[in-house]
Amino acid sequence: MHKLIRTLGSAMLALSLAGCGLVYVPDVQQGNVLDKKIVDQLQPGMTKHQVLVLLGSPSVHTPFNDNRWDYVSTQQHRGGAIKIRTFTLTFNNDTLVRTEGDFFAQDPEQMLKDSKKYHASYPVDETQGDKSKSGGEDSGSGMPGGSGTP
Repeated sequence: MHKLIRTLGSAMLALSLAGCGLVYVPDVQQGNVLDKKIVDQLQPGMTKHQVLVLLGSPSVHTPFNDNRWDYVSTQQHRGGAIKIRTFTLTFNNDTLVRTEGDFFAQDPEQMLKDSKKYHASYPVDETQGDKSKSGGEDSGSGMPGGSGTP
């Protein structure tokens, strides 16, 4: 009888701890993973085949508009809000004519928070004044995939 009560008590304790958020929730990344260095190689006039070799298959390719490819990515950090990033390529027949999207847009404050968790300190350029605090242009943050504005 005591074993049953002890087992039920342990199960109730485990369930209550799981509900308190002590259980590990992993980061979830879905969709296309694009590297900024590779995307920077895109040039107007490239063929669809060249883009396909460079970036891979788009996540959204509608049969109703063959001249538009969408690369979409969602990211959720430990059960938080889902961030959706898109990168759209527009073709004229078989030729790339335009790229647009917010795939590489990054919040400067979030980048700073992320850098602190790795104990990275970056020197402050005193000639920039308060620009670094207000999210001004960055001449290179040293972080992968980010070198200022896209």
